Amino acid sequence: MRWVLGELQAQSPNLFLWAPVLFGGGIALYFGLNGPPTGVFLVLWGVGFIAACLFALQRRSTVLRQLGLGLIWFILGYLNASLRAALVAAPVLGWNYYGPVEGRIIGLDRSASNAPRMVLDQITLPGARDTAVPARIRLSAVGEIAPGILRPGARITTTAFLSPPEPPVEPGGFDFRRFAWFNQLGAIGYSRNPVLAAWPGAAQNGLSVWLLSQRMALADWVRAGIPGVDGAFAAAIVSGDRSAIDPAVLNDLRASNLAHLLAISGLHMGLLSGFVFMLLRRGMALVPGLALAHSIKKYAAFGALLAAAGYLLLSGANVATQRAFIMAAVVLVAVMLDRPALTLRSVALAALIVLIIAPESLMEAGFQMSFSATTGLIAAYSALRGRWVFAPGAARWQRILGWSLGVVLTSAVGGAATAPFSAFNFNTISQFGLLANVLAVPMMGLVVMPAAVVALLLSPFGLSGAALAVMGWGIAWILGVASYVAALPGAVIPVVAAPWQVLGLISLGGLILCLLRGWLRLAGLVPAALALLVWSSATRPALLIDGDGRLMGVMGATGRALNKDRAYSYAAQSWLQNDGDSAAQDAAFARDGLQVYTGGSAAVLDNGWEIILHWGRDAPQQPCTAKRLFVFSGQPQPRMGPCLWVSPDDFARMGALAITPTGEGLEFVTTLSDAQTHYWQR
Repeated sequence: MRWVLGELQAQSPNLFLWAPVLFGGGIALYFGLNGPPTGVFLVLWGVGFIAACLFALQRRSTVLRQLGLGLIWFILGYLNASLRAALVAAPVLGWNYYGPVEGRIIGLDRSASNAPRMVLDQITLPGARDTAVPARIRLSAVGEIAPGILRPGARITTTAFLSPPEPPVEPGGFDFRRFAWFNQLGAIGYSRNPVLAAWPGAAQNGLSVWLLSQRMALADWVRAGIPGVDGAFAAAIVSGDRSAIDPAVLNDLRASNLAHLLAISGLHMGLLSGFVFMLLRRGMALVPGLALAHSIKKYAAFGALLAAAGYLLLSGANVATQRAFIMAAVVLVAVMLDRPALTLRSVALAALIVLIIAPESLMEAGFQMSFSATTGLIAAYSALRGRWVFAPGAARWQRILGWSLGVVLTSAVGGAATAPFSAFNFNTISQFGLLANVLAVPMMGLVVMPAAVVALLLSPFGLSGAALAVMGWGIAWILGVASYVAALPGAVIPVVAAPWQVLGLISLGGLILCLLRGWLRLAGLVPAALALLVWSSATRPALLIDGDGRLMGVMGATGRALNKDRAYSYAAQSWLQNDGDSAAQDAAFARDGLQVYTGGSAAVLDNGWEIILHWGRDAPQQPCTAKRLFVFSGQPQPRMGPCLWVSPDDFARMGALAITPTGEGLEFVTTLSDAQTHYWQR
């Protein structure tokens, strides 16, 4: 006990590191519960907050004071998430709509099918009530597009199909409604009709639209200087515009674990601000009067901060880029204040700021992976500081060896820290990700990003051609590495979707390993091992039916068999990915285990229950007998006999279904529930 108390006392200098952890725990509780706090719940929170403040203010017991502070952070996290969800409230379309749509373009990208996709605001839906018109919609343009119409601030009109954001395609799956709520997307849809200008002339646009137009102009400039797929990649990392990226290139980057190079994240922000900092400091050092009389290091940090802020604005300022800017800003401000920059306290402060501004980012893979990588890297290098080739005053050959080891160590630690979160969110493991990162990341840091900065500095003089050419050579190397690694046998290993408890256990284990001091940190291996145990025993539902009652998938000896070969592809691919199955939808359709016939399909589960999915208008041919479940997605049928029955009206109440045989019966788990009362679930 004396040893344990001594180890706990040694953690006192690191207690602030747990503030964002507890704050994030409160946020996770908000999203994990069924809805916003009730009156009774708020009273209990108030009593708990007062008690926590009393504990924090008392001086007799250090343990009680620290517990009180921890409880305060936890409660504030919960309340912050509740407040944020209420403040972003915007109308959501309450029905499926087909008709004229008019709006202003405020965002441009491409859909999964590579179709142009627009985010519109200032929406007009003729015939819809004003209170029901969404603040924003996302629209994919499948049909003809008028020349020059896809530009920021342009007001367009078309005839489109719109629907409310969809619930999860299976119980426990990704809830797109939450993402849409915090981005104020009240509807999504597509148009197969021509997209035309609503009226001639330019509309009155604000700063956000002007910045978007500058981003598009910057992307066009980069693509003009670097043609082909290399230019599309360059435009993405400079401006955030991915509209020209080839889907095949995206697949290679994901399979080789290099997709993080495409997203403007901490790596890009760190490389850009670090290069600008070095450039300014070395440049001012050439002026003796300035270098001897002023703190040029602080001036360089301020200039790098301005460059990072400009990069933030020009790249679209999405959540991932905001997070990267905050992390870079914390480091640079620490330099200006003569404080240690690259410390776990800086990471904790950055995480706290991000969670205060956007608590919903805690539930996103980008937040989890970027902060896990940063925390792991700083913890690893802190442990190695002053040792062997990393010791100050090391010989030249030791410094060269240290740099070489650092390249491998950075990729290894970053990959190990992010791999569990990548596998949890995307159900894949890139087996050769370390090899790809060791070959590609140094090229990004030493060639691509410096060349991009030089090209931007030389662009006013028309001398950026050489720098863009060098940037293109570096990108060609990166894409070549991605293509080579992605083509290796077994490059991608699919994994089964993990229960939500696994994410909490992995996070807790990693935090204990990185944040605690001394031998006590080894306790983090316990929740990590428990997470692997829970994950390895994860099972998948025997039968899945989508929320429309049209797509059905039954688990068999060779994997899940589907009753559709092309339609409902998003739900089908999501099910297969969550199964840890890399098969395509048409291959799953060809599997045994499902009988498909005109107007329906049928499957038999292990306990003898027969599931009949019927979407035709006529009555099913099979009689209503015991151990038979009828699922009607088309015309409602009269109930009769001892069989179980799911009607079209039931899907509106239940959503997608997961069915598991239990002895002689069936266990139902639904996507929707009357108990779900979050804003985005109503």
